[in-house]
Amino acid sequence: MRKYHIYIITNKNNTVLYTGVTSNLTKRIYQHKVKAYKSFSSRYNCNKLVYFEEHSNMRAAIAREKQIKAGSRRKKEQLINSINPEWNDLSDGWLFYFS
Repeated sequence: MRKYHIYIITNKNNTVLYTGVTSNLTKRIYQHKVKAYKSFSSRYNCNKLVYFEEHSNMRAAIAREKQIKAGSRRKKEQLINSINPEWNDLSDGWLFYFS
């Protein structure tokens, strides 16, 4: 069964929030960390994973991503605080190996 993730990343000072959706969370976070693409997240140094949730189908994941993006910063902060009140990098300790 394929899994899809909605995630929120931030910069080291937690001043910028970026919300995305992916079918490969580990690979996508690695891409953010190494700035694989010139994008919003690379421009604002967003590479710290502070929130994610899993969905079983892409349509539901995209709908949830749009819902989160439409919300205020305060709502995103509440979402992050609900699972990660210290705003730690949830990807710390992940092994990034891709062939």
